[in-house]
Amino acid sequence: MSADAAATDHDRAWISAAIAQLHREAARSADTHLLHMRFDRFPGIDFYFKDEAAHPTGSLKHRLARSLFLYALCNGRLHAGQAVIDASSGSTAISEAWFARLLGLRFTAVMPASTAPGKIEAVRALGGHCELTGEGACTQVRAFDIAADGACFLDQFGLAERATDWRGNNNIAESILSQLAREPHPEPAWIVCGAGTGGTSATIGRYLRYRGLRTRLCVAEPEGAAFAEGWRSRDRGARARQATCIEGIGRARVEPGFLFEIVDDVIEVEDPASVAAMLLLEERIGFRYGGSSGTNLVACLALASRMRDAGQTGSIVTLLCDRGARYRETLYDAGWRQAHAIDPSPWLLQLRTTLDASP
Repeated sequence: MSADAAATDHDRAWISAAIAQLHREAARSADTHLLHMRFDRFPGIDFYFKDEAAHPTGSLKHRLARSLFLYALCNGRLHAGQAVIDASSGSTAISEAWFARLLGLRFTAVMPASTAPGKIEAVRALGGHCELTGEGACTQVRAFDIAADGACFLDQFGLAERATDWRGNNNIAESILSQLAREPHPEPAWIVCGAGTGGTSATIGRYLRYRGLRTRLCVAEPEGAAFAEGWRSRDRGARARQATCIEGIGRARVEPGFLFEIVDDVIEVEDPASVAAMLLLEERIGFRYGGSSGTNLVACLALASRMRDAGQTGSIVTLLCDRGARYRETLYDAGWRQAHAIDPSPWLLQLRTTLDASP
């Protein structure tokens, strides 16, 4: 056998072992909880919160990171001993660093320098390297440039909507509907999620159509972000009207994985409202979640108000996206909020009234 053939055989054996290791990890990971809540002002409407923060890496990006590694391995893009890189504002990077360590690979995350310090610390704690970029720099371009030296660019923004098997295989949509099977409204009226890479909304939207369900999909979006701007006119060249402090969603541009045609509605949420809803979740559930979970809750309440006013009953499902501990120096810090002119107090009072006061 030639040296080249031996090297190829070794690489194929490593790829097979790596894929088997990822399958074993998936089998060891229990499904995340679907938390049920009812609120006084919404009789006949059940709210469900899919607690994706319960994953080993603390966010819904655990599913995506596993899928990206499998996609790279099965497409011949990732080989034994190869370095791995991706562009991320934090949660995906944390999950990717975890899987890279599992497979014994070096990992670099290209992140904005403004990323919450807790996320940067988490990547480094897992053995990853953080390449921090300045304001206005494109993390994806920087990651692509670094990958030119031989690293595998996982490319979450370019590949998220195709890396996940949207027909099933325990994707998040299949998981939600399976957990709802014995509930009073097993076919929800709405599923609400944000749009970071677009992979989650693409998976859910496709799966709902694949199953022939009447459930509608709503994207909860920070005010003026690119998905909302592009969705209204189906303009893939749309840009965000303003920046957001809600990490993980609210992209500045339309990403390749943004599929407008399978989204039934987009609800824009002001940043202070998202932060207020994030704080409200801690009050009601007892655990801290990130700002995007607050964005989702505000959108859910808007949809529930429409249903109530129309005399409809049913269920609404959304996601608790990541752990709030990652934002202790930012969104959960009153001094940081004041420095960034974010006052959630009026919104928090309004949201409490929305949930509890008599109509």
